[in-house]
Amino acid sequence: MMGRIRPLTAGDVPAIAALFHRIFRHSDRRPPAALVEYLRHLYLEAAVCAKDIPSLVHEGDGGGISGFIGRHVMPMRLDDKPLRAALLSTIMADERAGDPLAAAKILKAALNGPQDFSFSETASEVSLRMWKHAGAVALPGHSMEWFRIIRPATSAVEASARRYPVLRALSPVSSRMDDVFRQRIAAERPRWLGLSKAQSGRAGLSVREIDATEFAGLFREMTERFPLRPDWSAEAFDTTLREAMEKPLFGRPVLAAAIDRGGRSIGGFFYHLGPHGTARATQLLAASGKEDAVLDALITHAADKGASAVRGRTQPFLMGAMLGRRIGFLNSASTVLHCRDPEITAAIHRGDAFLNGLAGEQWSRLIGDFG
Repeated sequence: MMGRIRPLTAGDVPAIAALFHRIFRHSDRRPPAALVEYLRHLYLEAAVCAKDIPSLVHEGDGGGISGFIGRHVMPMRLDDKPLRAALLSTIMADERAGDPLAAAKILKAALNGPQDFSFSETASEVSLRMWKHAGAVALPGHSMEWFRIIRPATSAVEASARRYPVLRALSPVSSRMDDVFRQRIAAERPRWLGLSKAQSGRAGLSVREIDATEFAGLFREMTERFPLRPDWSAEAFDTTLREAMEKPLFGRPVLAAAIDRGGRSIGGFFYHLGPHGTARATQLLAASGKEDAVLDALITHAADKGASAVRGRTQPFLMGAMLGRRIGFLNSASTVLHCRDPEITAAIHRGDAFLNGLAGEQWSRLIGDFG
C-alpha cells in the first residue's frame, strides 16, 4: 500500500479523534464530542496553527485515515534572529490499516517543511527510533522526568489507587502517617523518601502566588538569559498559559513568584495540585545562579500545600541545582531535535535554549484533561 499524505481538514477530525481515543485512551467507543471539538480547535483553529506548516494525515489507498501527526508553530528567537520552530506531537498510525510504514512516512513529511527546526518532547521508544532514522537527535538534558518524594505513604497510596481506586480510602491514614514521619526527619539529614517538616520556609525566599498576567511578565524576564528562546506576543503567551492551566485531572493550577529578601523576583513556578496528590510542575523559572533557591522554594511550597511529591521535566539549566537534593529521574518520553542549521543545533547542545514546559507540549489540554 502506498497511500498519500495531505494536510488535515475539518472533515478528518472525527476519524482522528476516534484513532486518538483508541490508541491513547485504549477504547473503541465513540470519542466524546468535547474531545472532537478540542482536536478541531487544537490542530485547525488555534493561534499556534499555520497554513504553511499544517498537521498532516496519511490516507490509505481505500480512502480511510491511517495516520496523523500534529504540527504547531512556535515563534522563537536566536539572539536577534527570528525563527519558527515546528512542534510535532501526537504521531498516530492505525496498525489495522495494513501499512506498517505509515507513521515513518508521515513523520518524514512533517520534518520536510519550511520551519527552521522541528522538535518534540513526547517521543516514545518507538517514535524515538523513527526520529533518529530521519536524522534527528535526542536531547538527554531535556528528556528526563524528575521527582521528589515528600510524603512517601501518601505517594504510594496515590500510585496504587490509579490501578485500584478502592485504595483511595487509605489516604487519610497514609496522610497521618506521613505527618508523623515528616516531624521526625532531621532537616540536616535529608531522606530519599520524605521531606522534613522543618524544611518548610528554609529556602531563603518568600513565595507569592500571582495571576497569569504577572506570570507572563516573569516568564519573559527569566527567559531573556537564553540566546534561543520563545518569542511569543503577549496575547499568544496569555492564550498558551491559560490553556495550560485547564488540566482538571491534575488539580488546581498554582502560579507563584519567588522573591528574595530584598523584595526582588528571582524566579517562579507553575504547577497543578489535587488533594493528596503529586504537584505536577509545568514550568520553573530562575535568574542565573538562583536555580537552587527557586527549586527549593517550589518543593517546600508544594509540601506546605499538602503535595505527596513534586515532578516535572528537566531542562539543562536546572540540572546542577538538582544535585544533592534527593531528586530521582526517569525517562518516560524523550525530547528530540531535527535541525539542519548548525548555529541552532550548537545553541541547543550548549544548553543555550529554553525548551520544554510551556515551550513544548505541556500546555495542551490533551495532557491533564479528556481522561
